[in-house]
Amino acid sequence: MKQVEVSILGQAYTLGCPEGGDELLARAVASVDREMTSIRDGGKVKARERIAVLAALNLAYQIAEQGLGAGAREGAAAEPVDVDELLRRVDAALADDGQLL
Repeated sequence: MKQVEVSILGQAYTLGCPEGGDELLARAVASVDREMTSIRDGGKVKARERIAVLAALNLAYQIAEQGLGAGAREGAAAEPVDVDELLRRVDAALADDGQLL
């Protein structure tokens, strides 16, 4: 797994990226950065940790909503989004950062 440098809300992070996953990771980073920037620029939340949690919840909700829509269109039950797993992956990615968001 290669290491990729990214920036989210002006903070640099080194993330592991599987071979061939560059484009998907870049889109994910852009989504997180866009969501966090939007929350910060809204002016009501200033703490980076709270911004990150709200962004994670917003993105998880969007993913769940898309899954429900796709399942309804295909007539099949959508798989539930494991928010705990998403948060574990975010924690793991940020673990080496040495500071809270």
